[in-house]
Amino acid sequence: MTNIADKEQAKKFWDRLDDCRTGMLVIDGRGVPMSHYVDENRKEIWFITAKGTYMTDHADGQDAHYIICNDKKGLYASLRGRITPEINPKKLEEYWSFIAASWYEDGKNDPDVQLLKLSLKEGEVWTAKNGAVFMFEVAKANLTDSKPDIGEHFEISF
Repeated sequence: MTNIADKEQAKKFWDRLDDCRTGMLVIDGRGVPMSHYVDENRKEIWFITAKGTYMTDHADGQDAHYIICNDKKGLYASLRGRITPEINPKKLEEYWSFIAASWYEDGKNDPDVQLLKLSLKEGEVWTAKNGAVFMFEVAKANLTDSKPDIGEHFEISF
């Protein structure tokens, strides 16, 4: 895949991704809804999950796919990379929240806590304009027999 995303598009992608909280993580064709945490500097997406799940049992350095569909933030993305289980107390501390804590009896020290790291390789991104602008573009297109300008579409390499 050729990196056709310019710096402005890449910034828009990272800003919107950081504002999104969930997506579908797909490993070996099986998708599971997951909350993600973004490390833009390292081009990684992190997940907190439990040991013994399908995702942790299959996150062995193989290719994985993460799909984002967020109308509120106007971000739709299909991201690919390599998924690995990680032991990283610093990242766990950084990403831990009261939401994550609700799943584990012993909090961060629970023996079932597992981090997964998706090292991004490439993706395809669509960004949409907000609701009012979108509706204006659709109305204008219907009145002028033109196509609506509803956002951008680009490929990105990491």
